[in-house]
Amino acid sequence: MKSPNVTKNSVISRVIQEQMEQGGFIRKAFELGLALKKQYGEDKVFDLSLGNPILEPPDEFRKELQRLVNNPFPGMHRYMVNAGYPETRAEIAKYLAEETGLPFTASEIVMCVGAGGGLTLALKALLNRGDEVIVFAPYFPEYLLYIAAQWGISRVVTTDSNFIPDLKALEKAITRRTKVVIINSPNNPTGAVYSKDTLRSIGQVIQAKESRFGTKIFIVSDEPYRKLVYDGKECLYAFGFHPRTIMVTSHSKDLSLPGERIGYVAVNPECNRGGELGVAIAFCNRAAGFVNAPALMQRVVSKLQWTCVDVSEYKRKRDFLYKELTGMGYSIVKPDGAFYMFPKAPVANDLEFTMELTSNFVLTVPGVAFGTPGYFRIAYCVEDRVIEGSLDGFRKTAEKYGLC
Repeated sequence: MKSPNVTKNSVISRVIQEQMEQGGFIRKAFELGLALKKQYGEDKVFDLSLGNPILEPPDEFRKELQRLVNNPFPGMHRYMVNAGYPETRAEIAKYLAEETGLPFTASEIVMCVGAGGGLTLALKALLNRGDEVIVFAPYFPEYLLYIAAQWGISRVVTTDSNFIPDLKALEKAITRRTKVVIINSPNNPTGAVYSKDTLRSIGQVIQAKESRFGTKIFIVSDEPYRKLVYDGKECLYAFGFHPRTIMVTSHSKDLSLPGERIGYVAVNPECNRGGELGVAIAFCNRAAGFVNAPALMQRVVSKLQWTCVDVSEYKRKRDFLYKELTGMGYSIVKPDGAFYMFPKAPVANDLEFTMELTSNFVLTVPGVAFGTPGYFRIAYCVEDRVIEGSLDGFRKTAEKYGLC
């Protein structure tokens, strides 16, 4: 569905009008793909625009879901406390305690409606009107929407040629009004994974600014791709690098459950003494209108914290596509995680370039959608036939722009 044309007399709020105009590249590409498939046939269009994982959930998920459905009990689908079922939160806290060595309890865990819902809860609990939130470009476009919805102000900070945060730019961007720094590793759209040195340096910059301004700044770490890493790369938790850290995650990618909208928020025990922050985030489930995360999915995922899809499948797809595209002349920083790559467009106008790809029946998303013009995003979490079928379109486009 295309965004409607709105006028100055529209009943739609100005903020939403602006966001509708500026955003939506990913969904628009997806919708264009549906239209092209209808016109030319599904086998003729190769849609690499949306991060909708093709892998099915692990067998453990199906078994646990079937066990619950076949053994219903009274109250199984009723409301619970806003934070979620205590037993589910306790299982997640146990998992995180083993992973991090920190004393997590159920009080630090809030079940939420996907990672997007979790980000909304964290920002709603932390931000006052006019507080500033730093994001690193390239960024997931909806960050800006979540920030604006809480009357915050987005401050975009650059990254280097490998999509790692520019620490000098971060230092310069932090002001007395800075309340949150959002990080995303493994990253959407680049697949970059932040090293120990990078995380340590981010924490040091933030703490130095806190000391200078007498303020408290939070890291909100968006981690739905945490388990999707390759080549022995280590994805470290941000908790150990700054005491005021909140992790937001979901099981959309590691269990391939995007449509179930189930995730959680985890508050560093060091900044949840007395439970105030955890209680506030849980309350925001009600204030945001979610009330609580889906009951059945809470019960299922509580038993699956150590479970993950077969990551080697995504690695295989990455390796194949990276080899083919670089062989055509495309410039790509090889992703270390997630299931995206972010090649450099051969012309400055990435919108022009992605439209040329579309004319060759290959759908991608322009870099401008992620705050980084001159690039484009490929989602390779698709069937092999889609990746293989896209190569002819990539090659024709590369030839037109003199890459090969």
